[in-house]
Amino acid sequence: MRDGKHLILCVDDDADLLDLLRMQLEKGGYVVEAAFSAEEGLSKFKQVKPDLLILDLMMEEIDAGTNLVKELKLAGNQAPILLLSSMGDQLNLSTGYRELGLDAVFQKPVNAEALLRTIKAKLTK
Repeated sequence: MRDGKHLILCVDDDADLLDLLRMQLEKGGYVVEAAFSAEEGLSKFKQVKPDLLILDLMMEEIDAGTNLVKELKLAGNQAPILLLSSMGDQLNLSTGYRELGLDAVFQKPVNAEALLRTIKAKLTK
């Protein structure tokens, strides 16, 4: 938490998407930190200790998002992780997202209302 608000770390190599997420999340009452790569995301995770993470599946490498999830687990992450993917539905069908250590998978473009509902539910558990 920062200033009494939950801190969310968003990791995506698309600056426009990060700007959009920041606007939606800040409007929802959250503090947002952003990273543009899996490597930067892991570094920021260690610095800011977020309450929740939103990761892109495909960044600089095809599975950068799922590899980052593994690295976060090794680093002791306990915060919920939401994954954004342009192939979200197919990911759910081919692999259970919980098996990957994820709390939810969202199809791009992301429905802001559904995302905010899910975040609120994950942070009030």
